[in-house]
Amino acid sequence: MSRARVARRIAAGAAYGGGSIGLLGVAAVGVLLAEVQLAKRSVGGGVAPLPPAAEGLYGRSFAAADPGSAPFRLALLGDSTAAGQGVRRSGQTPGALLASGLAAVAERPVDLRNVALPGARSDDLERQVSLLLSASTGPPDVCVIMIGANDVTHRMPPTESVRHLAAAVRRLRTAGAEVVVGTCPDLGTIEPVYQPLRWLARRVSRQLAAAQTIVVVEQGGRTVSLGDLLGPEFAANPREMFGVDNFHPSAEGYATAAMAVLPTVCAVLGVWPETDRLEPDRHEDMLPVAKAAAEAAKEAGTEVTGVRAPWALLKHRRRRRLPEAAVAAAEAEAGRGSEPGSEPGSEPDAASSAEDARRS
Repeated sequence: MSRARVARRIAAGAAYGGGSIGLLGVAAVGVLLAEVQLAKRSVGGGVAPLPPAAEGLYGRSFAAADPGSAPFRLALLGDSTAAGQGVRRSGQTPGALLASGLAAVAERPVDLRNVALPGARSDDLERQVSLLLSASTGPPDVCVIMIGANDVTHRMPPTESVRHLAAAVRRLRTAGAEVVVGTCPDLGTIEPVYQPLRWLARRVSRQLAAAQTIVVVEQGGRTVSLGDLLGPEFAANPREMFGVDNFHPSAEGYATAAMAVLPTVCAVLGVWPETDRLEPDRHEDMLPVAKAAAEAAKEAGTEVTGVRAPWALLKHRRRRRLPEAAVAAAEAEAGRGSEPGSEPGSEPDAASSAEDARRS
């Protein structure tokens, strides 16, 4: 059965209350369980530090230049990847990278809030969304959700997983927030995982990512395929792109992932210098949602946006360099208070790592 058909079945099961749809054949279970035990001895051999706090105001220089400019409100939800577990400095987290990058592109301050929880599965999104929407400041302008890896490793039924995600996106869109979802990463890229578990993990991850894309687009959100946590850098340099526990991304890995999501975050707010016009030479197309979801799951960094049911746009946004003046302003703001114990949102790595990732 094609990935598009499997993804559509999972999404339909979530929408209509269907039962669990297994992604693996029964014959594979014995081999899988044996390989899981081997992988557990290797993955997590190191200890990932708790994610550093990165909430706060980014782009203070833009606020000073235009005191009447209200900051964009950016929120991150999801699991340890959204929280930034595996790095030690707030400026290395995806939230800080996205906030400083958005501030530099929009030339406007950005207020970051992060409610992601390490170890969270999709059923925790209800709590996270409630936490965000109960704030006195009102709903965020844009929410970035990164979720799915723990659903796979804890064997949450995929229909249940995407049902929770769809409900979260629906609540946020109803409240007026734009939503960008980084779909389930490719767990087959984790270095200590061996065959055939690596193949099975990749298959399950991509099928869940495709199903996530369908339900997110149907609820009015956009998705970006995280795939192998984004691009050939992970395959070529796994020891550099993964952190000390061999499971969570390193600072370089988070920078690569965040900069793949940034163009879509900017696009939904209308500040990215690129339209939704399709570029056929970049293999962009308008496809049925399920087919677009399956294609996106195969290529990391691919954006899927709904247009009119049942069609969606498949885009590969260009990662353009920021204007030098904007980069300098973001770096200057992020460079204040870089000593331990400094205020959140002031790490020097936030803007500079973002620009380094864009240049690579």
